[in-house]
Amino acid sequence: MKILIACEYSGIVRDAFAKKGHDVMSCDILPTESEGKHYQGDVFDVLHDDWDMMIAHPPCTHLSVSGARWFKDKQQEQKEALDFVRMLLDAPIKHIALENPVSVISSKIRKPDQIIQPWQFGHEAQKTTCLWLKNLPHLKHTKVVSKGEFTTFKSGKKHPKWYADALKLSKHERMKVRSKTFQGIAQAMAEQWSKPYEDFKQIEMDLRMIVSTD
Repeated sequence: MKILIACEYSGIVRDAFAKKGHDVMSCDILPTESEGKHYQGDVFDVLHDDWDMMIAHPPCTHLSVSGARWFKDKQQEQKEALDFVRMLLDAPIKHIALENPVSVISSKIRKPDQIIQPWQFGHEAQKTTCLWLKNLPHLKHTKVVSKGEFTTFKSGKKHPKWYADALKLSKHERMKVRSKTFQGIAQAMAEQWSKPYEDFKQIEMDLRMIVSTD
């Protein structure tokens, strides 16, 4: 399949699908962090290039409910972010998955089709991840483990340790750490959402064998 991984510079999801034999490209305004097919620029430059599937990770800065206390001061930014999400969801692509944390997408556009956690895919960590799906099945959990360690701050607030540890980093590096897709989730996407393609390729191979023996 020809697959676009929108708003990804880490290459994690892109590389998982590439290993399954797909023609896959990531796209972001930032350069890719790992070697692979990547378009650095506006996703709308390539959105209509006849993709079979798109997995999109739109920025959550103005959408995530964790920043709700600032919503009243950035209504225009939030409107633009929601418009961006709508354009991705409405893209002329048969199979679409859009990923975001718990956000106003649920109340302003529609509720997610599935909510997953890294600990359901082999990582001892918690990061509530919502998926909006078009012509794609729910991801099946691959390896359920513990939810991992938590850090309690003086204020009494608790955060997953991996998230709290990122506070020691610069703002830019913190953003990069928090936006990355966990490897186990990327692998589950590639393995489970590749199945129709793999079934078709097997049928194609079987037909070729039948023809060659005639």
